Amino acid sequence: MFFKKLGSLIIAVGFCGLAASASAQTLAALPREAEPIASVGEARPLPAWTEFCRTYAAECAVDRNEPAQVTLTPKTWQLLAAVNRKVNGTIKPMLDADHWGVADRWDLPTDGYGDCEDFQLLKRKMLVEAGLPRRAMRMTVVIDEKNEGHAVLVVRTNQGDFTLDNKTDEVLPWSETGYIFVKRESQDEIAWVSLGRATSPTVTANRR
Repeated sequence: MFFKKLGSLIIAVGFCGLAASASAQTLAALPREAEPIASVGEARPLPAWTEFCRTYAAECAVDRNEPAQVTLTPKTWQLLAAVNRKVNGTIKPMLDADHWGVADRWDLPTDGYGDCEDFQLLKRKMLVEAGLPRRAMRMTVVIDEKNEGHAVLVVRTNQGDFTLDNKTDEVLPWSETGYIFVKRESQDEIAWVSLGRATSPTVTANRR
């Protein structure tokens, strides 16, 4: 778990929600277009992410020859939804303190257990192996509906930014998650960029 002071709020990604919920998302057609999330400058990398990149350098590499966006087709949309659902239904949730005996550790859940960032790292690995550009899929830190730190995978597409999340089997436009978006991996280098606490329009409704 990492702690990051953000104004008066402490984000603790180690508290990330671990329960996935089933959904009946329709996959027959493409979703409506979503807005992209603009970055607003540099952000400090997470220590656990930095350590993960030392161990799994290829998972953090940025190839600027790759597309910065996924071209969304019905086939690609179905792939995103299928991988999100598959990992959510396969990996068993476990906090890092229970799993590894440390506050925060990013890792691929090869033993079948993990917390929020581990779910999303595995999803990206599977999607890359299926042919999608890693550069277009960025690990992202958010503040969730409980005002706790959480990690999602943001897939940047030609129809906007969508999130893969272990809390839901639905692939949602970032603006429909109810989260506050804090920072994500850069698409141009091995670094992080700030999202300026971009607020999903559903945040207020979700927190009443």
